[in-house]
Amino acid sequence: MTENTATDLGEVEETFETDEQGVAYTSESAPSVDTPERPATIAPAGATGRRKEAVARVRIVPGTGVWTINGRALEDYFPNALHRQVAAEPLAALQLEGRFDVIARIHGGGITGQAGALRLGVARALNAVDIEAYRPTLKKAGLLTRDARVVERKKAGLKKARKASQFSKR
Repeated sequence: MTENTATDLGEVEETFETDEQGVAYTSESAPSVDTPERPATIAPAGATGRRKEAVARVRIVPGTGVWTINGRALEDYFPNALHRQVAAEPLAALQLEGRFDVIARIHGGGITGQAGALRLGVARALNAVDIEAYRPTLKKAGLLTRDARVVERKKAGLKKARKASQFSKR
């Protein structure tokens, strides 16, 4: 049911709809018919991702979702399902699984660092494909942020970065 009301200050007309609970106000406007939804762009792109000592050079191309890492399949390179999930997180966040082939060269670091480097590389490559459509989602999920935590260097006079030899008072 639609009602029109007039105010005493300049005769401004307001339109609102009421339902069973009372008056329902909305601050969002309905999308106009003139502006069609922008389809997701699919184009090749490349980027570099880093995590700890690992560096991943990533290239994504439109395809069927095949992952090739150092010439091996994703399942062969990352046998742990958690590492595969971390690497595929940017595509899952954008719901683009199976629409890009991922080719990556990874070196340095360990398995976890390499999975994190691959994740950042894929996210940056997707960001390069279509900044306007993909960046807000990737940014909100924290996938475009470089994890700067690295191993602290060993200091002179200590056994490790902070470990000293046992102190003896006498």
